[in-house]
Parts: sequence; structure tokens; C-alpha cells
Amino acid sequence: MAKNVEKEEMTFLDHLEELRWHLIRALLGIVILAIVAFIFKDFIFDVIIIAPKSPEFFTNSVLCKFGEFVRVKALCINSNPFELININMSGQFTTHIMVSLFAGFIVSFPYVFWEFWRFIAPALYSNEKKYAAGSVFFSSLLFMLGVLFGYFIIVPLSVHFLGSYTVSEQVTNQINLTSYISTVASVTLASGVIFELPIVVFFLTKVGLVTPEILKKFRRHSIVVILLLSAIITPPDIFSQILVSLPLLLLYEISIKLSRRIVKRQDAALAEEDEEKAKENESSND
Repeated sequence: MAKNVEKEEMTFLDHLEELRWHLIRALLGIVILAIVAFIFKDFIFDVIIIAPKSPEFFTNSVLCKFGEFVRVKALCINSNPFELININMSGQFTTHIMVSLFAGFIVSFPYVFWEFWRFIAPALYSNEKKYAAGSVFFSSLLFMLGVLFGYFIIVPLSVHFLGSYTVSEQVTNQINLTSYISTVASVTLASGVIFELPIVVFFLTKVGLVTPEILKKFRRHSIVVILLLSAIITPPDIFSQILVSLPLLLLYEISIKLSRRIVKRQDAALAEEDEEKAKENESSND
């Protein structure tokens, strides 16, 4: 109890100081895991980063077997893997550092979110803490699912389309290492962020900025936005866009149900408070 009082009596500068330490611990977690990723260079690059362009990659292998089964050769993607080149003296070293930081951020995301949650949690009421107790777990789960979806679904399709696309037979694709990794990193990170939609809706509903009625009203608009996002993070072919749009549409529908559930809980809590106040008034009048 004393701790809560102390939190309430903190000045603006005290809050900034506390936020600074949360940020420092979050950054420290990212740096530590980035160092681990830097050490395991061969695994990070050969097994994870460069693997999607290989025909032995899980997604490529499954699609190719399915293509052989239905006799559609076009499903055998990345069957002729391209070579990656480096044209800068320090290119491979700087790429190694950037990839390590990127890997450190992804792996440490649950801890980073937990640090921000620790900073925000004292300002919440007890019932709000109870409803949001699983936010760290579910936000981390959704982020990781988004990253995996981007890595195993979107990245192989993007690599195949962009790596094999040519404007003329006289032009040979020589893919730069930095360009390839930036594509893989941006796609996976964008997918992880987009999968956080239910968490965003959860907090917006809690503060009253979003209601299930608003989400249902703008459902058609959301479909257009989802298709645009899919077009941005995928290669420009209809199959890839539809493949990415389906889970995003599902997440939007889940967000509507989640918002409706939160509103019902808030209404029930207000009804209980009104009943308690009514009982208190009756007892005081007696």
C-alpha cells in the first residue's frame, strides 16, 4: 500500500527517471541478446537469414511437393537460388552488427514489452490490472506469430518474386547482401507489428477511443486498408496479397469480439458501482 502511495506522490521528474531506467534495462536486454546473436553468426546467417532463398527451405520444399502433386510447376519457388554479393569494404561487418541487433530485438521483445508494462502498470486500477494481466504474454505471442508468418510465408514468396523478376534477358540479377537482408528484416518485422492489432484495439477500447460498433462500421474500410498493407509488405502478385490478407482479416474480426467483451465488462463494472452507491444511499437514508 505504501508503495502505491509513493507512486502516486512521484513528481514528473521522478516518472521520467523511472522511465529512463526501464528504457536502460530494455536496451540492455536487447544488447545482451544481440551479442549472443553476433557470436552465433553461422547459425543466424546460414540457417535463418539466407535459408529462405534455398530450395531446401521448409516453405519452398512443401510448396514444391504440393506443386508436383497438383502438377503446377509454378509452385516450385526458389528452385534456382541466386548468389548474394557484397560490394562494400565494410559491408559484411556492418551487416553482421545490424542483423545481430535486429535478432536481439526480436528475441528480447517479451522482456522489452514487460519493462514498459512495469512502468505503466502502477497507474492502472486494480480491475484494469486484472483485465490486462495477460497483455505481456499475448502481445509477445502475437508478435512472434507475426514474425514466423512473415518469415515462413511472406519472405520466401518475396525472395522468389523479387529475386527472379527481370525486365530483360540481357540484365542479370546480382543481389546485394544488404538489399536482401533489409527485405527479409522489414517483412518479418512488419508482420510482427501488424499482428499486434488485437492488443492495440484492447488498449484503445479500454480508454474509450474504440468501440465494437466503430470497428463493425468501418469493416469495409479496414478491408481496403488490409489489402493496401498486404500490397506493401508482399511482392505485387494477387496470390501473396490474398495469403497475407486472410490472417489480418481474421485478426480484425478477433479485435471486434475482444472490444465487445471489454465493453461488456466495463458496463458490468459500472452497473455494480451504481448498485453499491444505491445501497449506500439507502442505508444512509435509513
